[in-house]
Amino acid sequence: MSERVSPVGSETDLKAASSPEETEMILQIRNLCAGYSLGGVLSRGKKFKEVLHDISFEVRHGEIVGLVGESGTGKTTLCKCILGLLEPQSGEIIHYTKRPQIVFQDPYSSLNPAYSAEWSVEEPLRIFGKYDATERKRRVQEMLELVGLPQDCWGAKPDELSGGQRQRVCIAAALIQRPRFVIADEPVSALDVTIQAQILKLLRDLRDELDLSYLFISHDLNVVYQLCDRVLVMKRGCIVEQGTVEEVYDHPKEEYTRKLLAAAM
Repeated sequence: MSERVSPVGSETDLKAASSPEETEMILQIRNLCAGYSLGGVLSRGKKFKEVLHDISFEVRHGEIVGLVGESGTGKTTLCKCILGLLEPQSGEIIHYTKRPQIVFQDPYSSLNPAYSAEWSVEEPLRIFGKYDATERKRRVQEMLELVGLPQDCWGAKPDELSGGQRQRVCIAAALIQRPRFVIADEPVSALDVTIQAQILKLLRDLRDELDLSYLFISHDLNVVYQLCDRVLVMKRGCIVEQGTVEEVYDHPKEEYTRKLLAAAM
């Protein structure tokens, strides 16, 4: 089933994917425009600041699609639209799976400091309400093993874990309901280089083992080159270039892309 999200206020429309090409689709975005109202709730004549301008791209089954661009270019706004946290002004967002989960940049601020790793990973299942305590515990322990968190860390609180261990907990929490699509928002930028490599390998392994697709957001073009299949280059709210990693990195068409690549050397 595909979920079409209408940005103009009509009800969500569910439809069956109608062709083999569509069945391989995870996410499709068409001509998306979005932004924010300026001024407070009581302000008169509020102005609208458009942040995203005519965005179109897709994520297909099994892909890791990188999204790069300078700070303030609209990457976070795009994430909010995909997650349903911000209603677009126009265009379409079509989910061909259930809504994605997200892994954030800072694992420490993503976790409740008062509770253990096991508690944090179990929380989405408690909210979901489908499983009893025994089944939740089994699923949580299985997922913590899958993300490579040592068993002696399961009862630890965030300040008792390393940065890499905290990020493994966050990844486990994002995956505990078994989504097929994950947004990874700068998930390794707060980690040192050695731990970065471990987390990137984990994301690749999980992609294969759990049949995942990712939208991977990063300012580090070297990380994107290592991990991603395709890359989207965003500038001032527009996708100015997209293609396979090899196409964009080896033969960039836009001057902006060339500058980003030169800065990463």
